[in-house]
This record gives sequence, structure tokens and C-alpha cells, in this order.
Amino acid sequence: MGHRRKSPGGVLGVCVVLLLMGCTGGGPEPAPEVSTAAEPTDSLEQTVQGFIADGVSSVVVQVRWPGGEWSKGFGLRDPYGREPAQPQDRFSIGSVTKSMVATATLQLVDDGLIALDDPVNAMLESFGAGLKPPTPITVRQLLNHTSGMPDYVKALERTNPPQDVVSTSVSVQHGMELTAALPWDWRNVGFFSYSNSNYLALGQLVEKLRGRPLDDVLRERVFGPLGLDRTSLSNRDRAAPDNLRAYMSVGGGRLEITQPEVVTGSPAGGVVSSTEDVNDFYRGLLSGALLSPGTLQEMKTVKSMNYGLGITKVPRRLLVISVPVRTFRLCLRLPHLVHLQRRRQPANHPGHGLTHSAK
Repeated sequence: MGHRRKSPGGVLGVCVVLLLMGCTGGGPEPAPEVSTAAEPTDSLEQTVQGFIADGVSSVVVQVRWPGGEWSKGFGLRDPYGREPAQPQDRFSIGSVTKSMVATATLQLVDDGLIALDDPVNAMLESFGAGLKPPTPITVRQLLNHTSGMPDYVKALERTNPPQDVVSTSVSVQHGMELTAALPWDWRNVGFFSYSNSNYLALGQLVEKLRGRPLDDVLRERVFGPLGLDRTSLSNRDRAAPDNLRAYMSVGGGRLEITQPEVVTGSPAGGVVSSTEDVNDFYRGLLSGALLSPGTLQEMKTVKSMNYGLGITKVPRRLLVISVPVRTFRLCLRLPHLVHLQRRRQPANHPGHGLTHSAK
């Protein structure tokens, strides 16, 4: 169901979520619309209809611009059910989690508990027990993926089929042990190489310096201040009726991967949220509600691969489809977050300059 309403000014955002199914044939019809949307939302609808036609089971969208908002759900909450997807439905947001964990880490910097260029080797037990960093590794290098640390997901993929990977519970400590089984080449340090293990280490760092579990820190210092009441890290609620359900094909059958076990509670991709909460998070973050101006500027400063400290800079005036759930490189039938931008809109157009920074 779609709706339009006025929205307070702030960071412009468009958040679209896809759930892909491992089934054949056409996708479900979109949920009925309440009102007719004007451009640029008409073109967004056309794009989404293409996703549905390609077999995507559900899509939820929220677009904001100064003075307005448009939200809509397409398809079904469960492709094997009849309930239409709603704009406020929840889903696993994958690596957008990294932006949230990066924020909690940068709050440590603001509070004087650590500096961006401080090494963490002596602070993290996992760095001395099995995992042997070849050089001092700084907070900044973990945040911007220039530590050279290998990715624990590669170790999982190496020895397990996809259906086993997504169904396996991986604690942060176990993820670091898996990382230790891979070579950490000193020649990779200082160069961008995306690794989920960087954010496992940051989760450990936040817990050590705050003396509290990461989900408590995120709830009290990130989710709570922004009113993200549909966002959580570690609460399993797969059976909740407002979840968008996801499946993958396995040997002619199906395996449900709603809130997949492999990332439950993970600092690299374990947050469950909604499109509205994701947009509220980025609006609050980028408008300075969570970090000091200097620290926020550090976060937004990009070098390699347009990546800052937990966020990506998306060029304007381009149609961009970003699939940041890097944790699930092995299987494309998992929840994906997609960011769209309109091309060359006039300055007075509602969709002009739609920009969203993520992961």
C-alpha cells in the first residue's frame, strides 16, 4: 500500500528493499495503491515493477524530499502467503549495520576513549589469540576496510554449501577464529579490501570500551536517540507478522532465511529494521544528531572506492543500484537493500539530487 505525506526537511533519502525468491515464474502483483504518485515516484514504480516481474517477491520503498514523502509496499510479505507487503515491514538490513556500528565506534572517539589512529592490537584479545596482525592496526583502518584483514565469510564459503552457511550461528569470537585460519598478508595493509571481519573487531572494541554488550550500546546511543523503535540487533522475531520473509532454493525445495542465523547479532550485518527507520538513521547521522561535527566530517571523508568510515559516497546524477549485503556474496536470494537516484532532475523537482550514503 502506498501513501504520500509531508515530511520535515533534512537529509534527502530513498530506501528500497528487495526480497528475492528462489522460485520460478512471475512474481506476485504489487499491493494496491491508495493514491497516484507523481514523478519521480512513477519512474521508481516502473523500476520496482521490473523487479517484481523478474521474480522478486516483495519490495518496500520510502522516498523523502524536503516537504514530502512517498512510501509503498509491493508484492507479498511471504510469497507463500496472501498478506501484501507494507512500507513499514521489517527486514534484515545486512551491511547497513556497519554504518550503525561505525557510528557507535566514532562515539568512542568523541568521548575520548580512543583515537581514530590508535592501534587496537593490544586492546583486542582476538588479535593475540590465533589472529596475528602483521602490523599495528588502527581504528580508522578497521572502519574503512584498509586493515588488510581477511574476511571470515570466505572461510565459511570454502568449507560449507550456501544452505549450511546461512543456517549456521556464528558468534563474533567464532568469526574471528575463522578469520585467523586465513592468511593476513602485510602487503594488503593500507589498501581497501572489504572484509566483514573488520566490523566483528569493531564490535569487540565497542563492547570492551563501553563495558556493555553491543546491542545495548546501539539501542541506548544510536537507536534510542533517533526513535528507531523498529530496529534491533539481536532480537530474534522471525515469526512476527510484519517481517518480510525470504527463502532460498535448495535441491528443488526451499529454505527459509528470514533473519538468517549466520548474521543474527553480528556487528557486520545483523540489524533488522524498516525503510523508515533506515532513512531516519541516516538523516539523524548526517545532520549531526549522533556525532560531533569534526568526527562526522571524518566519517564522510572518502578515499579508496568512495568509502568513508562505515559509509559509501554515492555520486549524484546517476541511477545507482547498490547492493551492500556483502556478507552474502555467496547467495543472491537474500534480503538486499537498494538505493536509487534519479538522473538529471531539475533543481525544483521533488527528486532532484536524491542521495543516500550507506554502509
